[in-house]
Amino acid sequence: MNILFFLTPKKDVAHVHSDDSLRQVMEKMEHHGYTAVPLLSMDGEYIGTVTEGDLLWKMKDMDFPDLREMEDISVMQILRHRDNEAVHIGAEMQDLWDKVIRQNFVPVVDDKNVFIGIVTRKDIMTYLRDQLKEKA
Repeated sequence: MNILFFLTPKKDVAHVHSDDSLRQVMEKMEHHGYTAVPLLSMDGEYIGTVTEGDLLWKMKDMDFPDLREMEDISVMQILRHRDNEAVHIGAEMQDLWDKVIRQNFVPVVDDKNVFIGIVTRKDIMTYLRDQLKEKA
């Protein structure tokens, strides 16, 4: 099986860019209800993952700035504590399994490290559940 079977394409994935502000990141995460989002360069390359915890630690370190102050804080100033490891688009399923066990989503990149989408743990679990139902 090809990992593309599970891919949620970039256009359907909430993500942030390296020129976004702390406020923009917070608002995007709040709007979508996510606790983590992929961080991309302006060229679309996968840089890492920004989590709610990363945002909270940054805000604590800055004595909880107000929203206007957050507009002047670049997402790149936020220390990321745990980046989700990406897989290459041509990766074997075993590589995907190893990562999805430890991560809620696995970023998928091409040969130039350009982000093309994610595979979620939920999508894989749903697929496996459906396969078991079919065999029952």
